[in-house]
Amino acid sequence: MQINVVPHTLRFKQPAGTSRGVYHERQVWYLCVAEPQLWGVGECAPLPGLSSDDVPDYEVRLRAFCAQAEALPLGADGFDVRSLVEAIPALRDYPSMLFGLETLALSLAAYRRSGHPFLLYDTPFSRGAAGTVINGLVWMGTYEQMLQRMEEKLSAGFRCVKIKIGAIDFEREEALLRRLRERYPAEQVELRVDANGGFTPEQALGRLRTLAQYDIHSIEQPIRAGQWHAMARLCRETPLPIALDEELIGVNDVARKAELLDTIRPQYIILKPSLHGGLAGCHEWIRLARERGIGTWMTSALESNVGLNAIAQWQAHLADLLAPMPQGLGTGVLFVENYPHVALSVVGDKLFMGEACERDFWRELAAFLAEWRSPAPTVQVFTSGSTGAPKPMAVEKARMVASARMTLRVLGLERGSTALLCMPLRYIAGKMMVVRALVGGLRLLSVSPSSRPLRQPWLRPDFLAVTPMQAYETLRHGTADEQQRFRRVPVIIVGGGAVSEALLRLLQSCSGRVYSTYGMTETLSHIALRRLNPDAGAYTPLEGVTVTTDADGCLVIDAPAVAASPLHTHDIAEILADGTFRILGRKDNVICTGGIKVQIERVEQALRPLIDETISYAVAPLPDERLGQVVTLVATAPLDLDALTADLSPYERPRRLVVVESIPRTATGKIARAALHEFLRRKA
Repeated sequence: MQINVVPHTLRFKQPAGTSRGVYHERQVWYLCVAEPQLWGVGECAPLPGLSSDDVPDYEVRLRAFCAQAEALPLGADGFDVRSLVEAIPALRDYPSMLFGLETLALSLAAYRRSGHPFLLYDTPFSRGAAGTVINGLVWMGTYEQMLQRMEEKLSAGFRCVKIKIGAIDFEREEALLRRLRERYPAEQVELRVDANGGFTPEQALGRLRTLAQYDIHSIEQPIRAGQWHAMARLCRETPLPIALDEELIGVNDVARKAELLDTIRPQYIILKPSLHGGLAGCHEWIRLARERGIGTWMTSALESNVGLNAIAQWQAHLADLLAPMPQGLGTGVLFVENYPHVALSVVGDKLFMGEACERDFWRELAAFLAEWRSPAPTVQVFTSGSTGAPKPMAVEKARMVASARMTLRVLGLERGSTALLCMPLRYIAGKMMVVRALVGGLRLLSVSPSSRPLRQPWLRPDFLAVTPMQAYETLRHGTADEQQRFRRVPVIIVGGGAVSEALLRLLQSCSGRVYSTYGMTETLSHIALRRLNPDAGAYTPLEGVTVTTDADGCLVIDAPAVAASPLHTHDIAEILADGTFRILGRKDNVICTGGIKVQIERVEQALRPLIDETISYAVAPLPDERLGQVVTLVATAPLDLDALTADLSPYERPRRLVVVESIPRTATGKIARAALHEFLRRKA
């Protein structure tokens, strides 16, 4: 295992003022592992002038610790978090470096366990099912700036606000608190203040008495750290609770920690793993504080979302050991550009894992799993809506299991392989990916549906199901890394629409097996596969599936494992001598123009090489007084119909052009023919 040390500068959206100065940017170091079977990232984020390991040769020492960590014995999940301090005792004196290696270790373990390097613990917070209540943070500034920031936090929905004090004179800060408390009583808004050691021992008690009249919840570090006896006296005599913060920095020995708490006896301690001994050191602080009846809450040391995610998930994991109060974990929103591959979002006064679309998708997945595990013999799915409005259907779980087994068998998917769910769960394609994972013992990853499902760099599935649009967008517009990972997926199935010639060419560069699927909601996903690299040209029915055609040339499917009776489709098919078949078009996708029947799919396929791939288009009928209907090209850009000299008969060539902003599509990427025809009907 090789740990790469990557320096990065975070820029604040607005100056972050404390009694020690104003931050405009801060330096962090990411610890990254990216190997074929291992992926993870940790963060080292020392604060200048505050961290005990803020040393001139920081990166040199960090690289030396990483070299020692690389030499540790690797278990199934990478190196063990608990063994770091034991194996490298010197890390105790470098808490931000220790925290970086701890978060890397947790990330590696999460990747091995779930395929997701940022799902560090299994909690409702980590699953996006619950948020953590946090306080709003008002940075130091002028009286007017602080008042405006306070109003912004309250308007955003915060009911606990921490105010940094010490930048302007105390009388003006008191006036701000008085004004806020007159407008917002204690039962409505909880106020905390953070002095960052800005008071002298002589003035501190008087100022605490002044602050107490405004129903302040607590004050953090009223006097400078290191004055244990003065702080102990304050904690005995204070009219409002005192929380230690900077006082804990650099106190890394367990016996010394106990001595500090026994001497000062604070009401609270506030833990920042980057400052207070990493996760291992914070565990010690929590245990010692609980033994003495001292409350604890968590906050961040202005890490990016890598470190903040680790703290937030660790806090949720240990919630029962911490004080039931708003945590200080909203700092990820402070930066212009945060770490892009782990999302945390603030909604009202709660911090959530993931963006809203991700959480919605996780909830859909949880709901489907609950439905699947219920005693009911069926689940509800919706048709795709390509030929009309989506319709609900009740499908038998037993038949879905049979379909899953057919796919697992023909594709040779082994237990423990990783499958990526990146399709909507409303439809059969998404639901069947989940069922295949459950039946086959596959490790299921999930990302909210988008045009580029491999946008996260750690996604390296063994089995991937995508629409033609998702495959095309990834191979045509994805990053070089996305394209490379897509090409290396061992098994890919492409379904939900036609595979264009342009996409077919792109897929030839894939080293794994790529298939086009044929099926529908009624067949519980696909019942036939067509190899695309190289192109087999025809679909091969799965084991136990028989296909014929009816009098109209439409495909008839007999698949007793997934359908109780033969299914008559509207797909016009050609069955070859070896039992494979080709789909020529749909019976209902026919334009009758001048008594001649024109197959829409044939026209679209013939035009494909002649129309720029950046232009979306479809073929549809429009009424005509003389011919009854005429072939109409609907496109997202103007086109010269006379220049589209495809190998088409005069009746097949488009006679009219309609330019639209977009072509209506279903959730799985198919052209929504019914919606398109209705649009043209109204336009006509």
